[in-house]
Amino acid sequence: MATKNNIFAEHAKAWRRAKHHKEKRSEIIKHICFVTGMHRKSIPRKFKKLQLRDSTTEKRGRSLFYTPDVTAALKDVWEAADEICGELLHPIVNEYIDILIRDNLWKHDDEATGKLCAMSKRTIRRRIVKFEQVRRRHGISATSPSHLKHIIPIFKGPWKDLPPGHGQIDTVVHCGDSLAGDMAFTVNYTDAATYWIVPRLQWNKGQEATVESMKTIKERLPFELHELHPDTGSEFVNWIAKQWCDEENIKLTRSEPGKKNDNMYVEERNGHVVRKYLGYTRLDVRSVVPLVNELYDILEVYLNHFIPVRRTLSKERIGAKYRRTYEKKAHTQNRAANSYELAADRTTDCLISYVFLMLRNTNTMIDARTTETIIPKPCVMPQATILIERINHTINPRPRTENKIARTLLMKTS
Repeated sequence: MATKNNIFAEHAKAWRRAKHHKEKRSEIIKHICFVTGMHRKSIPRKFKKLQLRDSTTEKRGRSLFYTPDVTAALKDVWEAADEICGELLHPIVNEYIDILIRDNLWKHDDEATGKLCAMSKRTIRRRIVKFEQVRRRHGISATSPSHLKHIIPIFKGPWKDLPPGHGQIDTVVHCGDSLAGDMAFTVNYTDAATYWIVPRLQWNKGQEATVESMKTIKERLPFELHELHPDTGSEFVNWIAKQWCDEENIKLTRSEPGKKNDNMYVEERNGHVVRKYLGYTRLDVRSVVPLVNELYDILEVYLNHFIPVRRTLSKERIGAKYRRTYEKKAHTQNRAANSYELAADRTTDCLISYVFLMLRNTNTMIDARTTETIIPKPCVMPQATILIERINHTINPRPRTENKIARTLLMKTS
């Protein structure tokens, strides 16, 4: 565009002198059409636009304070924080910068760092909107109502004052575009008081397989499990699940049929965790189940210990709108620690440092292709990148594999 403007600037004086000479202006138009490839009708309009422009007027307004280097620094922090929203990112920007500087991963100068630390929440939110990607498509519902709903009571709340251990559970199907045949399901547990999440992958959604996933969830929780609240799906509303809950002294309730908001906590985490990392790829290979569960082990610790989740403190109706007040800064492990002491192998400081370092160095580990673990014992965790490659090879063993799981996870962890 600058080159075209220069061409028009060279012929501007001749164009003005030939105001009443059509032949001369026609020659100028032919010459510019030959040089620029523009249409004849566009050239007179371009000259008029340049003539009306006042080049002597200075640009008004305040000079740009948050320059592109500050925006680039913000994007690095945003990607390291798992691309969370601006409201959640603003209170923890300084923590992420300190960790990146400590691990020699921060490549920005002191001026950009200072401006980023001083950036307000609204400014961060406006800039993050430009980073966000296009929303992904929606999945297919695989919930089939059970005929034994009378054995499990309906619970509609309140959830606000319940202690940790009262959570909601749901299944997410990985069917791609069709529900035909066998496939994998994710059993997702979300605690209502702490937002602690434990996802597990299983083959199909049979009653016994679902109970085994529930047993694993109970073992992995850092606190006692007191209540499970599923929807009306037959994988949860059955005599086998009811008998196991009674033996473990776990209260089993369900939501009202057709009322998705009764399971608001777990439905939200289904999109923010399961679909975000695994996407909508069809998982119809049975050997992929243990690989994805190893990946869930990494994500479980990372999300519960490092990614903040806001909770609504109050909601006030003003006219036709609601005014909500949210927590300014809250991690899932902090909420759990306020009520219960976490296990020794879940010490927060150790896990935050090592898990964050592992996810930030994924690209380096792909190049190295090693099998060494990053977190020392007893907190040994496999590398996310090795699992991604094994999952891709299991789902599609062809040489040129393009899988949504790999594309999504590599984007999140790079």
